[in-house]
Amino acid sequence: MASETLKATTDAAGLAALISRAAAQTEGGKASLPPVDRWEPPFCGDLDMEIRADGTWFYMGTPIGRAPLVRLFSTVLRKDEDGKTYLVTPVEKVGIRIQDAHFVAVEMSATEIDGAQVLTFRTNVGDVVEAGGEHPLRFVIHGENHELKPYLHVRGRLEALVSRAVMYDLVEKGEVREIDGRAMFVVTSGGAVFPVMPADELERLSR
Repeated sequence: MASETLKATTDAAGLAALISRAAAQTEGGKASLPPVDRWEPPFCGDLDMEIRADGTWFYMGTPIGRAPLVRLFSTVLRKDEDGKTYLVTPVEKVGIRIQDAHFVAVEMSATEIDGAQVLTFRTNVGDVVEAGGEHPLRFVIHGENHELKPYLHVRGRLEALVSRAVMYDLVEKGEVREIDGRAMFVVTSGGAVFPVMPADELERLSR
């Protein structure tokens, strides 16, 4: 049964073995990402691992302090159609918990290419992603305080939450455009337009 199989994975030795299998598939940590979307291993149960909202990884209630290890795990992350997130290798798939997003965008740079603004983000695990048609931004108004939370598509079904400090830089790059007859506050990147909220709502929240 999955619970019995999981016993070998949830202890320290099992975690070390999982790391070794992941490392073998990432070719010693080279830049190329393993083809996790093509792997269909059996589900081996849930691992006591969680990615917190601030991007910190926890294993059995303890933060994983080694950045290279977190980066390694991040390369074998996959979110499936069932909405759950897994660590995937060719031989096993184990579930982990996600508090908010899989990554955090911790830095942004803005450049201009052929007259169009391009926003490039760096995540807490080292991914560098240009926002655009293939990597869209989406914006959520969250909670009673109407907190603005931007998310960036990174790969597969994985997203990065744009950190609060970076969000302020991102909003500064916004502008008002008319979309379907309504004035909208938007952010543009790589020729794509990403609506943030109606312009009148932004004005109300800014008071």
